[in-house]
Amino acid sequence: MTETLTKHERNLAAVIHASTFSKFFIPFGNFILPLVLWTANKKEHEFVDHNGKQALNFQISLLLYSIVLGIISIPFFVGFFPDVFDFDPFGFNHLNDINISFDSDDFRFGSWLLPVGIAGLLQGALFIVNIVYTILATIRTNEGQTFEYPITIKFIK
Repeated sequence: MTETLTKHERNLAAVIHASTFSKFFIPFGNFILPLVLWTANKKEHEFVDHNGKQALNFQISLLLYSIVLGIISIPFFVGFFPDVFDFDPFGFNHLNDINISFDSDDFRFGSWLLPVGIAGLLQGALFIVNIVYTILATIRTNEGQTFEYPITIKFIK
């Protein structure tokens, strides 16, 4: 397939994938720039059309996964906020009898920290997956190979 593709098609497809990194400089740049490049060139080049769809579907999927992780962690934050003001690990609420002790039943971080920590680790994993697979897609499409992102929902067909 490399011999039938022009250098312009390969470069354009690679730029579409690489343009998703513009989110670090422009809000929603990971959607706007690839969308503009894809819509301007999708009818002229089939290879560019395929790669534009792949890049946009991957970015939309990652946004959806991030939103779901955020929604899942909201109840744990809301459940934690009343405990912020009652947190007293050293027992200073009883000023007459100071009792410095750590009781595992009074340590309130355990009930919300695990799910929020898991959600945070998954957000970090999504960030790393985004960086790694976008770089791989850019390199492979520049070489003329087709690239399919993992964990992608096909919103644009």
